[in-house]
Amino acid sequence: MDLNYTDAERAFRDELRGWLEQNIPGDWQGRNGGGTMEENFAYLRAWQKRVHEAGWAGVSWPRQYGGRGATLIEQVIFTEEMARAAAPPLANVLGLTLIGPTIITHGTEAQKQRFLNRILSAEEIWCQGFSEPNAGSDLANLSTEARLEDGHFVVGRLVRTGDPYRCLRAQTPGTYRAAGGHA
Repeated sequence: MDLNYTDAERAFRDELRGWLEQNIPGDWQGRNGGGTMEENFAYLRAWQKRVHEAGWAGVSWPRQYGGRGATLIEQVIFTEEMARAAAPPLANVLGLTLIGPTIITHGTEAQKQRFLNRILSAEEIWCQGFSEPNAGSDLANLSTEARLEDGHFVVGRLVRTGDPYRCLRAQTPGTYRAAGGHA
């Protein structure tokens, strides 16, 4: 078994490595963890927008939906190179890794057009939350109810707790999305 990268995989790595060397914000290491939550999130959101504009956000997504169509090995290379370069994290992790791929697989074409680019660019931030009376964080006791409102199902309300980087209350009203419904 040959575990060496192919020529195409090395080219992918070298392209990404070069882009990261040219584009990681020079002040990232000095500001990591400093500033208010709102300042830090705005910074990470701007970083994700830059990554998206270069075609690297959603690296595993199909090209037709704004991704790069990366193979599994290229996805590993992407993760390794981001870590090697100590690059800032992407702001919309759940949107990129869970919500976007779900919309790509199961969404209508209208949903894909409406949401996917906004997830990639961090224009909209998507979250997933689990909590309800008598369940707390005990996922085994969760149940879901929805009500039909103006032709859309409304599934619960998004409640922000814990680490402020996770669900990011710093967003403007109307830009939150909860998996499975509106928040």
